[in-house]
Amino acid sequence: MPPSPPLHTDRRALLLGGLSVGLSVAAPALARTAARNIVLVHGAWADGSCWSEVIPRLQGKGCNVTAVQNPLTSLADDVAATRRALALQDGPTVLVGHSWGGVPITEAGLDPKVSALVYVAARAPDAGEDFNALAAQYPTMPARSGVVTHDGYSWLTKDAFVRYFAGDLDPARALALHAVQQPIAANLFASRTTVAAWREKPSFYAVSANDQTTNPDLERFLAKRMGATTIELPSSHVSMISHPQAIADLILKAAG
Repeated sequence: MPPSPPLHTDRRALLLGGLSVGLSVAAPALARTAARNIVLVHGAWADGSCWSEVIPRLQGKGCNVTAVQNPLTSLADDVAATRRALALQDGPTVLVGHSWGGVPITEAGLDPKVSALVYVAARAPDAGEDFNALAAQYPTMPARSGVVTHDGYSWLTKDAFVRYFAGDLDPARALALHAVQQPIAANLFASRTTVAAWREKPSFYAVSANDQTTNPDLERFLAKRMGATTIELPSSHVSMISHPQAIADLILKAAG
């Protein structure tokens, strides 16, 4: 039987904890087994510690949580790291990607263990899509000015990281995250996926409305294209750190 088309969503506003949060609510889906396992995939300029605020919230709800450490050397390497984590899971698993992490989860998400996908200010390419060309249709964000490259690897300068990438965090916290950022292969963003798992799996998206790294309108387009259940947070690119409860709640909703 061919996969069902993505569900269309309608946007409505919710007031959550005094913050205005936009939520797109999908039509009721077919019942699926609740997932106890959560696999978290970090993006560029980061490592697995970026999930440190979300992990205990998920564990407190009885979830088995694994944070992948992406090498960020190629899409193939990051997909392999994600698949190794999935292979260790026993039963249905929610696969979560932040930023660049949305690309490996899009490629690896057809794994039969994956029950749902969650994108956090993340790339969500279609199969074979030139994502850089898609992103070029939107204004370039300020963080890009801080990308430096040497010997085939790129990273963000301290100023760009603190001001733009993690702009809504306490500067001391942002500096600590800058210290553990993973340099990425300079050609990493040119990679293309061969499949688009979001076309076949229930998908959820957290848009960062104040993002200075990925254009928020691009994030909204991606969420709408995949028919995702969507929340919108008044956040920088790192909403899993500045709004960890909202991100944990979205992941738990995806888990059923």
